[in-house]
Amino acid sequence: MINFFTEPLQYEFMINAFVVATAAAVVCALLSCWIVLIGWSLLGDAVSHAVLPGVVLAFMFGLPFTVGALIAGLIAVTLIGTVRDTSRVKGDAAIGVVFTAFFAIGLILKSRYPSNTDLNGIIFGNVLGISHTDRIMVLSLAVIVGAILIARRKDITLFAFDSVHAHAIGLHPKRISALVLLLLALTTIVALQVVGVILVVAMLVIPGTTAYLLSDRMGHMLIIAPSIAALSTITGLYIAYWTNASPAGWIVVCQAIAFALAYIGSPKYGMVHRFLVKRRHAMNPSELSKGL
Repeated sequence: MINFFTEPLQYEFMINAFVVATAAAVVCALLSCWIVLIGWSLLGDAVSHAVLPGVVLAFMFGLPFTVGALIAGLIAVTLIGTVRDTSRVKGDAAIGVVFTAFFAIGLILKSRYPSNTDLNGIIFGNVLGISHTDRIMVLSLAVIVGAILIARRKDITLFAFDSVHAHAIGLHPKRISALVLLLLALTTIVALQVVGVILVVAMLVIPGTTAYLLSDRMGHMLIIAPSIAALSTITGLYIAYWTNASPAGWIVVCQAIAFALAYIGSPKYGMVHRFLVKRRHAMNPSELSKGL
């Protein structure tokens, strides 16, 4: 049993994977708490696809993919916010226009320079083979995003629940919205190295959604979500090592299992609790009428 936990730690690439993946999972989980409340759950998926041209260009010029992805991601979220705020186009449509256009440009670049681009790592994640440069950039971005989220947590929370009230007390909802978009772009870049384009949305949605089922208080959500994400990441990496399977896949599966457990067994919102409440009311209709 002890060997199960200690053997993976004998390899440097596994230690790097534990550090990078856990850092990425924690910062994604923090942001996911607000993303879920604001209703931007799929925006992370859009940004992850929009970074493709930046990634291709980075490979073409021999730069770390994180640099190209970061530039493309920032341009994408800026365009999404601009189109949404300066036209009749709604947010979901702006997301669809921008990210599909960016993704198409990336496909054109990839088809034009196929020999210079190996995108398997960015599509499926490559946390076990992350380079030293990318590791430093991912950890740096994770620390920066986490620090900003903690420092501005009250403002972002108020914006998420009631942007009108936030404006009334002197905050600027558009600026906070722009900040959240910026942090989302940075967080997406962090997660790409771990789980890739396909699964990045899971890390930006599942932890916050799970915490939302387990607590009504934002402060508690900001503790529950990162804890679940970190535990799922560590568990997933251990299982991936011993089964010789995809680390990204197992990390997301573990998060999904945590969500399923919360969905079924949440003390207040779980299916078991709802079933018991309905059954009790069915047996005692007088209590139901009193509650109404």
